[in-house]
Amino acid sequence: MRSHGPWTIHSSQHIYGDAWIDVNLDQVTRPDGKPGTYTTVQLKHGVCVIALDERQRVHLTREFHYAVGRVTLEGVSGGIEVDESPELAAARELAEELGLTAARWTRLCQVDPFTAAIDSTVDLYLAQQLTECPTAPEGTEQIEHVVLPLAEAVELVRQSQITHAPTCVALLRIARDGYEK
Repeated sequence: MRSHGPWTIHSSQHIYGDAWIDVNLDQVTRPDGKPGTYTTVQLKHGVCVIALDERQRVHLTREFHYAVGRVTLEGVSGGIEVDESPELAAARELAEELGLTAARWTRLCQVDPFTAAIDSTVDLYLAQQLTECPTAPEGTEQIEHVVLPLAEAVELVRQSQITHAPTCVALLRIARDGYEK
């Protein structure tokens, strides 16, 4: 038995796990004192990168995402591998997905896109001073490289055409803070 904020966890059972996800079922005492259960999902922590070129254009990915069942427009995103820093994961994902390297990196912030039942922390980065390199997408990825003016990408967030939460936060932060070329 252990405290977890105002909750008490009596036992925890691992229901499912793979390389990306773990599902646990806890037997709990709720904050109101009643018994209950709480299921949580832990996703591999990840990164989201917005590449910004010298012309103030962002480089995004367009691809079909299985979970939402549609094509999305978003920043370069992926999981942080075991013993890999978020910075290394960001650089690796940018090269793999868009064939870009960056000489200048800015860590923007960290977000928790889902907080009620999913642990899925994402570190957000801005990549600048870009050069091309070979891509190396995974077998599950069919990525289209999309280049848009930053202002247009922000408008797509406002119109709910860019809905990937980490990408939305990163784009709005970059537009607000006005990063140098």
